[in-house]
Amino acid sequence: MKNSNSISGVRIHTESDVKSRNIGEETCIWQYCVVLPGAVIGRNCNINCHVFIENDVVIGDNVTIKSGVQVWDGMRIENNVFIGPNATFINDSTPRSKAYPEIFTGSLIQEGASIGACATILSGLTIGAYSMIGAGSVVTHDVAPFTLCKGNPARQSGYVTRAGTILNMRLMDKHGVLYKLVDGEPVPQIKQDAVAHA
Repeated sequence: MKNSNSISGVRIHTESDVKSRNIGEETCIWQYCVVLPGAVIGRNCNINCHVFIENDVVIGDNVTIKSGVQVWDGMRIENNVFIGPNATFINDSTPRSKAYPEIFTGSLIQEGASIGACATILSGLTIGAYSMIGAGSVVTHDVAPFTLCKGNPARQSGYVTRAGTILNMRLMDKHGVLYKLVDGEPVPQIKQDAVAHA
């Protein structure tokens, strides 16, 4: 990577146009990106090539944004989020050319969530912590934490553990291990039962 040292501890490719000074250490911004002055980007993020980040955007630490993503005004992305290539976010539910809403209604992507390639997230939604959105899905409603949603429109088709293990709707993984929900989070039944009996 060609490196621009204009911000200490941040690697910015010389062929990107980065106006923001609010970028955390160890973040890497690859070529052909545009980051507007009001954007805030946390530490240790990886912003792949051909990404556009608008002004009223806050991105947490350890976030990966793959190529071809536009992050529009009003978006809030928490720590440890993965956004796949060409995922699309919408911040205006009734767009018209040259007509601007009083407030852009971006979405909130909570801690640890993953959004698959080419998924579309409509405006004003919350994508819950550690949830996973399947590639190509169109998300029209809030997504609960630790759930797997896919399709058009996206519907829950399972659960996801904090570590990313996919579970079916009966809370079973592909090896037949059964989980149960504890405060909304799937945990293996054996471990949880052993703690309860200790």
